[in-house]
Amino acid sequence: MDLNVSIRMAVDTGKIILGSDRAKKYALLGEAKVIIVSRNCPASVKQDITHYASMSGVPVIEFAGSNMELGVVCGKPFSVSALSVIEAGNSDILKVVESKKVESG
Repeated sequence: MDLNVSIRMAVDTGKIILGSDRAKKYALLGEAKVIIVSRNCPASVKQDITHYASMSGVPVIEFAGSNMELGVVCGKPFSVSALSVIEAGNSDILKVVESKKVESG
């Protein structure tokens, strides 16, 4: 399972919300299935997203690349520091999340 492929499939077939401010909102409301943050997302923003997500039980994954690389994976011509997966569509992103939990836990 490749995270890049899973993200792209979720963008193409599911419902994805881009942006760190909106990721905070969806984390706090618990409406996201998973939130992905870039490696170079500002520490204060990442901390806020992680805090809100933990309160709502939303998993957070750190993308191994930069915000520019995450933007490219999403097929966008701009940087993406965070994205919220609302509906996975045909993607296996939720299985990737489970495998990441197993690896880290």
